[in-house]
Amino acid sequence: MSFSQQPFRLAVIGSGPAGVYAAETLLRTERAKNGDLEVAIDLFDRLPAPFGLIRYGVAPDHPRIKGIITALHRILGRGDIRFLGDVDFGTDLTAEDLRTHYDAVIFATGALKDADLDIPGIELDGSYGAADFVAWYDGNPDYPRTWELDAESVAVIGNGNVALDVARVLSKSADELLRTEIPANVHEGLQSAATTDVHVFGRRGPAQTKFSPLEARELAHPQGLQVVMDPRDVEQITDAQWEAIKADKRTDQVTQTFVGWLEEQQRREAAGEEPTDRNGGPVQRRLHMHFWHRPVEVIGEDGKVTGMRFERTRLDDEGRVEGTGEFIDYELGAVYRAVGYHGSELPGMPYDAKRGVICNVAGRVTEADGTLVPGVYANGWIKRGPVGLIGATKSDAIETIASLLEDIDAGRLTAAPERDNDAILRLLEDRGVQYTTWDGWTALDEHEKALGAAAVDADGEPRARVKVVERDEMVSVSRAGMPEHSRA
Repeated sequence: MSFSQQPFRLAVIGSGPAGVYAAETLLRTERAKNGDLEVAIDLFDRLPAPFGLIRYGVAPDHPRIKGIITALHRILGRGDIRFLGDVDFGTDLTAEDLRTHYDAVIFATGALKDADLDIPGIELDGSYGAADFVAWYDGNPDYPRTWELDAESVAVIGNGNVALDVARVLSKSADELLRTEIPANVHEGLQSAATTDVHVFGRRGPAQTKFSPLEARELAHPQGLQVVMDPRDVEQITDAQWEAIKADKRTDQVTQTFVGWLEEQQRREAAGEEPTDRNGGPVQRRLHMHFWHRPVEVIGEDGKVTGMRFERTRLDDEGRVEGTGEFIDYELGAVYRAVGYHGSELPGMPYDAKRGVICNVAGRVTEADGTLVPGVYANGWIKRGPVGLIGATKSDAIETIASLLEDIDAGRLTAAPERDNDAILRLLEDRGVQYTTWDGWTALDEHEKALGAAAVDADGEPRARVKVVERDEMVSVSRAGMPEHSRA
């Protein structure tokens, strides 16, 4: 098999795991490795730095997940995938530009928006999407530098990983987070936060959470934090449900973590002991874990969140959630919904607004009526919706690249008329786009590490990194580190 005009030119839009894995999957195919198909890949991102969700969607105190950057860094550092950052598809680069310069394009733009929570009062001041808060504390340059943290009691709605991240960041002292890469503005904001009580609400029980055992245990780690449980949330688990819980190791470990907290809480109450954090220190903040709670309404006054109403739930005989008719109101000053993400529409691309994905079949982009859009593909969350862990994008990539190779074999792709590798750079330069490259990222990477080395954490130790937030500074540092030959 061979493409009529080699190298085969591929553009990938999005430099997070889904984009990198798609490019890497093609490069690792036998036909690419044995030279039957020569490949040239450009990886674009609207932000000046690579890694997408891993850099801007994972809590800074999750180094295990952040470690995925090491693998992505190794792939992009080889030099057989060209990174071009600070390039916005739809503004700096159009679908027509891609058709002119590339034989195919893969969209791997992820899902950036919060899924809706359609209940009364959700639009009140003090009601936030968790995705926006995550973007703030992760230093995304496209988001405001400040965040209002004047509420003493806050709610986090959801029992997934994002809800956990948000609850943990709100529960920790700002100084504890100095061990991470958080920017100075985020540390300053969290340091002045009024938060004393964080309430996490889930519609189902402890056994139905999506937490890993480690993530569940980490909830109690912050200094000065007391975890508070409601005995009813464990007591209403039936014998049959307990049998199912114990049959699954992960579920059993997670559930037993919550049971252990409740038992310790009850022991202290019975002994008349004052609550402490996990190290026996004084309590400064409380994390309240609420299960079997379905959100009904955000309550407000003068346009501002003052509380939230929930209905207690249970599982029916089929394992589905049903209401019990018991309603409970909580006084709250802010609400963070972490009920999922939703993909954004891309200019000129067929879009399923209900699912938040590009219309596709096995990664091949289609019109709404099912007609194939030649040479256009999707991978990751924008392909299948925001579900699954990061590793799932690898299997996604295998399917998408298989579709791409089938289309090459079947002669369905038309060669791009412009085949000069640097023509796209000249186009961007002509449009005044201050694009960044891998050399630029390396310079920014070293710059952030130097900022960390010059700062100290709460223990007086140098920090590993301080993330740069301002886009202009990111671009300036990156462009200064780019050799002239990397520009058109």
